[in-house]
Amino acid sequence: MRDIALRTKGILPVQKLKELVAAGIITGKEDHPIEEDQFQPNSIDLRLGKKAFRVRSSFLPENESVNQKINKLLQYSFSIENGAVLEPNCVYIIPLLESLNLPENHYTTGKMKSSSPDSEGVRLISNENLTAKANPKSTTGRLDIFTRVITDYSHRFEEIEPGYKGQLYLEVVPKSFPIRVRTGNRLNQLRFRHGFQVLSDEELLRIHGADPLLFTSDGTPLPMDKVKVNNGLFMSVNLQAEADNILGYKAKKHRDLIDLDQINHYEVSDFWEPIYATSEDHLILEPEAFYIFASRERCRIPQHLAAEMIAYDTGSGELRTHYAGFFDSGFGGTVSDKGARAVLEVRSHDVPFLIEDGQTFCSMRFEPNMENPDIVYGSSIKSNYQGQGLKLGKHFKE
Repeated sequence: MRDIALRTKGILPVQKLKELVAAGIITGKEDHPIEEDQFQPNSIDLRLGKKAFRVRSSFLPENESVNQKINKLLQYSFSIENGAVLEPNCVYIIPLLESLNLPENHYTTGKMKSSSPDSEGVRLISNENLTAKANPKSTTGRLDIFTRVITDYSHRFEEIEPGYKGQLYLEVVPKSFPIRVRTGNRLNQLRFRHGFQVLSDEELLRIHGADPLLFTSDGTPLPMDKVKVNNGLFMSVNLQAEADNILGYKAKKHRDLIDLDQINHYEVSDFWEPIYATSEDHLILEPEAFYIFASRERCRIPQHLAAEMIAYDTGSGELRTHYAGFFDSGFGGTVSDKGARAVLEVRSHDVPFLIEDGQTFCSMRFEPNMENPDIVYGSSIKSNYQGQGLKLGKHFKE
């Protein structure tokens, strides 16, 4: 019997995720096993299954299975194996190809089923509970597709409790554009945690002082007295002109569909209205319109850390910024690479809302990796957004 030992707290890196797959803790379907390119430095991509269910409303299962809730709310179902269109502002539930078999608690070190027929089994040895957290992939947010993972009997989206055994499901709501999806498309990703240890503000400042996390627009490390922290590292919006004088983009309404398999394919002007710089340092957002902006700061994620961007709550409920997303180890490169801007996805609700250059828009929450990942974000693993400035999703022509 082979042991998987989780000795330190933190996010599981790619090499440990592969061990979880080998141990049968993460599984695919018999005809769709886990693929090598699903592995990211600190997460694993989740794939759409074979069927979609159009339901009347979103839900949390709480005291039922997801399938029981689907049966109550179902309008119709259809296959997506050969491609199918999901219409804007409709709620779809799609079973994913991946399932989980998490150990119930860290006191249990039982024999896990292995994917290898010749294996005698794998024993998980851990000091803390093993949990998981899902988030949309970067491209999903940039296409204004609202998604969240659901599990049986859960009272929270995206979070998977210790001991969960069963199917994963994805709620999908396209907002701006109709989308064509197929079995195997990847809209979300999953991170695994051994324990839960978020870096304190004091730790973030100490790290930034020695190994800069934030940079000014010209690539200079942000001075310590300019770094804003409060249960995370705050970032702001950039409303100053880029080289092409474009500050951001606003999604056009009533456009043609976007096929998620078509990369570098669509004309930007067919789907997006560019927002050009003016002499003013502010902008008024239209209610319910969807915007793409860039952060004023450039950021980087050192190899020993992983980060998650948290939507910033204005307290008014009128402004929703950013579909929360994972930032992998290595994003923004080394200190000499001077970081990369974060892309901000923004929608104002109910009323017009004024935003100003440098206004706080989001925060980054950092967690340590359990150990350094064998691979980091960047060109070596064909990462789409390394070194980015203001950048739309990969489906649009450069």
